[in-house]
Amino acid sequence: MKIGKAIRMERIINRETGNTVIIPMDHGVSMGPIPGIIDIRESIDKVANGGANAVIIHKGLVRHGHRKRGKDVGLIVHLSASTNLSPKPNSKVLVCTVEEAIKLGADGVSVHVNLGDVNEDKMLEDLGRVAEKCLEWGMPLIAMMYARGEHIENPFDPDTVAHCARVAAELGADIVKVAYTGDPQTFERVTKGCPIPVVIAGGPKMSNDMEILEMVEGAMKAGAKGVSIGRNAFQHDDPEKIVRAIAAIVHEGKSAKEAVEYLK
Repeated sequence: MKIGKAIRMERIINRETGNTVIIPMDHGVSMGPIPGIIDIRESIDKVANGGANAVIIHKGLVRHGHRKRGKDVGLIVHLSASTNLSPKPNSKVLVCTVEEAIKLGADGVSVHVNLGDVNEDKMLEDLGRVAEKCLEWGMPLIAMMYARGEHIENPFDPDTVAHCARVAAELGADIVKVAYTGDPQTFERVTKGCPIPVVIAGGPKMSNDMEILEMVEGAMKAGAKGVSIGRNAFQHDDPEKIVRAIAAIVHEGKSAKEAVEYLK
């Protein structure tokens, strides 16, 4: 690994534990100014104070989200976009380059790929091209890999999720974000088949805190290297506390029952 990439990786992954708590806040392009990210600077403050290692935002919000205050947090610039207003919301296009992200001071970049989509081939081509640039510039690459298409029967199927993770590794990503399969036993098949760090997506907004924390605990038991949780963090009643609870599981090895105490 180039020294530049190694240094940047330490800004988004805890150097002591080798794990990470990433909070994606790139939802504004696809969903608009939803609750939790209306004031992006305030939102980043809360999750940074809770112990997040990095946030993911789009390039245009970097100047609004750079706080000049509070606890530092790694910056990952998201390169992909689509909107829910589109007839093809699962077809992502690149709207930023690795070079632009470098100019913005990014510690990493992320790309979203939906396997099974009608435009899967274009998204895979984009992933390969970005991976080449990341190798050239020493920039960490996070691949968000999901199974989303008309013929995908179960996007949480362990074999399907394992396939998603393996594609990211084989095409040059440094970290891969995938859906959680529901339990440690099946998710272990995902982590064992992937030679790069695997982090889990938070998925739709959950109904209670224990559900979130038990998912995180299960993933870590199965060999995950952390989480990339968005709405279940920044839309929480107390984002700082839920991120602190998640970080306790990811970095300190606490159980969900122990971590829930941080919310009291």
